[in-house]
Amino acid sequence: MAKIKITQVKSTIDRSQRQKDTIKALGIQKLNRSVEKEATPQVLGMVAKVKHLVTVENI
Repeated sequence: MAKIKITQVKSTIDRSQRQKDTIKALGIQKLNRSVEKEATPQVLGMVAKVKHLVTVENI
């Protein structure tokens, strides 16, 4: 499976609780922090829900 690098680039302040929970579920703790995840359908779905808050790179 391919790996992707997910970086939070915008704050979750004034966002819905659902978006905040999605960022937390991805394992991102602070702004400008990155995590590496397997590109599973579940992870890609979570990224799609918060695409306006994160950037995604293929590794």
